[in-house]
Amino acid sequence: MNTQPVDAASSTDIFSSAFLLGNVGTPFVIGLAVGYFAKKMLRTVLFLGGAAIVLLFVAEYYDVIDITDEKLQHAASAATEAAKSSGGFLVDRLTSVTSKGASGVGGFFVGFKLG
Repeated sequence: MNTQPVDAASSTDIFSSAFLLGNVGTPFVIGLAVGYFAKKMLRTVLFLGGAAIVLLFVAEYYDVIDITDEKLQHAASAATEAAKSSGGFLVDRLTSVTSKGASGVGGFFVGFKLG
């Protein structure tokens, strides 16, 4: 005999608030926070990198150091590769938080846009 009431929610109800909060809402909020932080840190790193390049050019102007174009291009390409690898790491990490990592990645991109 069936003893469950008619209005009882099933544990497999994908529209229940407990399911949505745990599997969609929380990864989205985590992704949002990580994306926002990543954008702020990227802007800070780019600002500091630009300031370092300006200081190098000023030091070269006053004959303190000698900078060649090859060294400068090599440093820029190394920094670009480091930025690409760290960005890929963040997205890979967010997709592994849950099996439904799409909301985490979506939150990351929204946070990155807001940052």
